[in-house]
Amino acid sequence: MVRQGFRRILEAAGDIEIVAEVGDGRSALEAAARLSPDVAILDITLPELNGIEVTRQLAKNLPSTRVLILSIHADDAYIRHALHAGARGYLLKDADDQDLLRAVAAVATGGTYFSPTVGKTVLESYLAATEEQRDELDLLSDREREILQLIAEGKSNKEAARVLDIAVSTIESHRKHLMDKLDLHNTAELVRFALRKGIIE
Repeated sequence: MVRQGFRRILEAAGDIEIVAEVGDGRSALEAAARLSPDVAILDITLPELNGIEVTRQLAKNLPSTRVLILSIHADDAYIRHALHAGARGYLLKDADDQDLLRAVAAVATGGTYFSPTVGKTVLESYLAATEEQRDELDLLSDREREILQLIAEGKSNKEAARVLDIAVSTIESHRKHLMDKLDLHNTAELVRFALRKGIIE
């Protein structure tokens, strides 16, 4: 229902074509790879692969698709993670119709757009961040971050292997590496870490 509402706003503009609409992060990556849209509008809390991880993978593998995050989350950590992943805009869901249209236009033409409440200060502090201030998530590879989310969502090694289409032994190896890097010792600690970092809710 939320997506339909946003769709109506965008279609009413007359100069925007909606090429796909999906309900989870993996489907978003697949649709983007297939259709190469100019802009991907993503929520942060998507199932299977969160919006920040989708943003990171799009920035890496499909840089011509620019990401606009549309979220209820206004706290610093979410915004910093989204920007670090490569988002070009961050709009809060209480924005009005014109804000959404301006954000899409800005991001589509290579610019950036942020809700006023996101604020200039957050952007400046993000851009000024030093290497020493980088987040623990930056220690993990793309695959390790994917596996972290799947584990935190309650999937077994076997289920995660099926989702990612890789061997169970590979999942086990990545799981061990990410736990070593984060100094975590069991699944409960992984889940708490994922919750703290906003990877899952």
